[in-house]
Amino acid sequence: MEFSVSVPLDQDGFVRRECPTCRAQFKWHHGPINDDAVSAAPAVSYYCPLCGRPADVDAWLTTEQVEFVRASAMPDLLRSLESEFKGLSITDSPSAPQALTEPNDMQMIVPPCHDFEPIKVPDELAGPFHCLVCGALFAV
Repeated sequence: MEFSVSVPLDQDGFVRRECPTCRAQFKWHHGPINDDAVSAAPAVSYYCPLCGRPADVDAWLTTEQVEFVRASAMPDLLRSLESEFKGLSITDSPSAPQALTEPNDMQMIVPPCHDFEPIKVPDELAGPFHCLVCGALFAV
């Protein structure tokens, strides 16, 4: 069984992410921002801009996004089970969760080494930060 769930972007096209190591939240740009981004090799891991630790590209969902995906999948999963097992009746089937929203918060910064991968970090932080692509430290 497959299904897709949309995660909202902010007004600038950034999606919220959470570091699997330090649990800090930041944002990275969704989709290519320029021609350099289009021609760049696909990443196999990213670095947290705040703690600098790497993780696989699919390890960065926020806690809220994971909960939303689980809650979104549950009604379809239960309907599938009911049809698979004739006679099974699930009376307390949950409804789909309220859609996620993404505020247009955080300050955008651009690493000098990979300027095609801008990030957004919490306004109260002054750096230094790590490049999402290579982990190099940089100041803003």
